[in-house]
Amino acid sequence: AAQANLDRGLATIRKNYDAQVKKGKLKQDKLDARMALLSTTLDYAEIADAGHKKYMSAGCNGCHGGGGGGGMCPPLTNDTWVYGPDDDTLFRLIALGSDGLKAAGYHRVKQEVVVGPMPPFGGIFKTSDDLWRVITWTRSVNPSSATKPPLQ
Repeated sequence: AAQANLDRGLATIRKNYDAQVKKGKLKQDKLDARMALLSTTLDYAEIADAGHKKYMSAGCNGCHGGGGGGGMCPPLTNDTWVYGPDDDTLFRLIALGSDGLKAAGYHRVKQEVVVGPMPPFGGIFKTSDDLWRVITWTRSVNPSSATKPPLQ
């Protein structure tokens, strides 16, 4: 069952990435690198667990809760994605923070009760792979989020 979920998730991610490449939001070489990382990963749970550890060590739990259920900031476990649910937007939001994302031309497409800015974590995560691990963990606690289309 876990492998079937992983295969479905990879297919959905591939479809969303292909759409982003066509729109010019993602370059083909970046897509290929992301898919290679995802498809060569044999243990999704292991990567998600590593992502949860990175999430906790970066202090994300202080705002979003240890399990992603929210707190003083929006939950990661519901269907409300303030800037959009796609991987590219999440990667940019985490790396740049909400102010940096807005400076890059993004805007809020949905609302949550909490509207404070998210700080940038691009300098806190040592590699982009670490940031992708956090996104993998986010997908593991909110699997339906991977099937949502980009909103921007």
